[in-house]
Amino acid sequence: MKFTPIALVGAFLCSNAAAFSPASTLPRFASSTARFMAMEEAPAAAAANADNLPVIQSRGGAPVDVRYSDFLKLVDANKIEKCTFSSDGTQLLGVDTEGVRIKIESLPNDPDLLTQLTSHKVDVTVLPAGSENGGGLGDLAQSLVLPAALFAGLFFLSRRGGGGGQMPGGMGGPGNPMGMGKAKSEIQMIPDTGVTFADVAGCDGAKLELEEVVDFLKQPEIYNANGCRIPRGVILDGPPGTGKTLLAKAVAGESGVPFISISASEFVEMFVGVGASRVRDIFSQAKKNAPCIIFIDEIDAVGRQRGGGQGGGNDEREQTINQILVEMDGFDGNPGVITIAATNRVDVLDSALLRPGRFDRKVTVGLPDFKGRARILGVHARGKPLESDVDLEAIARRTPGYSGAQLENLMNESAISAARLGKSTVGWEQIDG
Repeated sequence: MKFTPIALVGAFLCSNAAAFSPASTLPRFASSTARFMAMEEAPAAAAANADNLPVIQSRGGAPVDVRYSDFLKLVDANKIEKCTFSSDGTQLLGVDTEGVRIKIESLPNDPDLLTQLTSHKVDVTVLPAGSENGGGLGDLAQSLVLPAALFAGLFFLSRRGGGGGQMPGGMGGPGNPMGMGKAKSEIQMIPDTGVTFADVAGCDGAKLELEEVVDFLKQPEIYNANGCRIPRGVILDGPPGTGKTLLAKAVAGESGVPFISISASEFVEMFVGVGASRVRDIFSQAKKNAPCIIFIDEIDAVGRQRGGGQGGGNDEREQTINQILVEMDGFDGNPGVITIAATNRVDVLDSALLRPGRFDRKVTVGLPDFKGRARILGVHARGKPLESDVDLEAIARRTPGYSGAQLENLMNESAISAARLGKSTVGWEQIDG
């Protein structure tokens, strides 16, 4: 005989009918069934609820942006501990039960939100009007930190590089950040240089021509009485080391006038207009100290033929040379100011520089001949104890093609070699070495 499960349950109930009464059995059975169903449904509901809740991960402590719908789900799940509203009610910053900060940048107009938060025991605060601007000020302060640090660093470097002072004569030095564009040259009174024509040898022709410039500066009234126009500029042309700079200093020394010296490369900068500004500053200082000599070394750095170039450096060079031309023959001129320029590439200079009224005189300073080399050696042998058999003319015969700078270096290195060997005199061994 086969029994089905239903028959077995029926037999069980019938056999135990005396032990169970309807009043006692049914409620207990229903209660057990309800508990069983609740146990089955609870995990499923929890899983469903967990799947519906948004997952929020902290990003280094910064508030996490969430959608408004996700925020409401977190409130319903009692996952929000506190909320702070902006004064205008358009922004919200909240903290969940795990300490993660969340934010909503644009809140919708929901009249039931406050009631919902209160019912879930969320701590609600509202910022007073104007207090949220503090964050903006803080952000502004943070944004200014880097530029301020950069400016402070540049200021420190400029002060450190320039010594923090100003150059004599009131000219802005490199240590003054506000002196950008000011000339970096120094106005020197000639007695401080101590250079005269007696210190220059090997270029008698150049000295003869420059002595006329000295006479212009010493006795301008003689030439003015005859209606003469004093030359405004002199170009010293010659190979490197032939004494062009020394000649310019000697002219100033013989004339007893202030001397301004600057290299033409100092005019050219990255920023267009700085070179022209420096030219104006130099000539302005020269006018204040007239009669005066301005010496521009290596003028070919800015005085090259204009046109055909490209780039900001070429624009700056052209503006600088234009300003030099304007300053040299402006409407009122520069009485008592003579500009001396040195170059070894006169062929590349702009023709406007060389026309009459600007650099009127061109003085060639060539390599010294035998007699010139002997006199140059005599100048640079001063103060050096030479042995009795050392003949300067013999050295001059053995150094054809040497410039004045090379001869000076020869005598100086010979003296250094003698001192290194512990000798008190300089002999042929050191000179030939």
